[in-house]
Amino acid sequence: MEKTVLLPNHVAIIMDGNGRWAEQHGLPRLEGHRAGVENIRPIIEYFNEQQIKYATLYAFSTENWERPEEEVAGLLDLLEKAIDREVPELHKRGVRISHLGRFEELPPNTQLAINKALKLTKNNTRMTFSFAFNYGGRIEILDAVRHIIADSVPPEIIDENLFNRYLYTADLPDVDLLIRTGGELRTSNFMMWQTAYSEYYFTDTLWPDFTKKEAKKALIAYSRRQRRFGGL
Repeated sequence: MEKTVLLPNHVAIIMDGNGRWAEQHGLPRLEGHRAGVENIRPIIEYFNEQQIKYATLYAFSTENWERPEEEVAGLLDLLEKAIDREVPELHKRGVRISHLGRFEELPPNTQLAINKALKLTKNNTRMTFSFAFNYGGRIEILDAVRHIIADSVPPEIIDENLFNRYLYTADLPDVDLLIRTGGELRTSNFMMWQTAYSEYYFTDTLWPDFTKKEAKKALIAYSRRQRRFGGL
């Protein structure tokens, strides 16, 4: 990527297509998720090389609990193993790990693995990699409203800046570029507040096949957009 290309500060990705990838290869759905998990570090490392400061991946929604129990258990196991395997290398590269979503509802072993990653990388400053696991955009907004009410915040002082501080993403900037793989043209309850003025990039490429070359295409497409944020 040439240095003259305008790059986003915050890239978010809806990683879609693992199940269809597995079907195309005659494999069980869980093998598609395994391939998807294995594709995370190369993409994060690529963004890190491009000096993108923030990357957020949509890994598991609050609605995904409705999937078959065996698939959910497999996803949780993949997450825990991926954290143990991949986080040390990301830590060496200066990446800080952040979790977005309802943490307390996760199984104890998953909480333990996530906490381990957060603690190890908390002082890193080169890049922040957030993974949204047990996340829902509507739930995030409702949780923010509940906490504002619980804190007895006077209505007249509530503005966008204050509301931002009650979101899961309180320490993150808004998303500049939202990528969705897998060919679907929707955002599926992901970062509804934070993507209000994002640039969107949709690709038919399934997530396990989303290579650094495909990521570069998304960044180049972003660099050609004109962002007006409602102005002229």
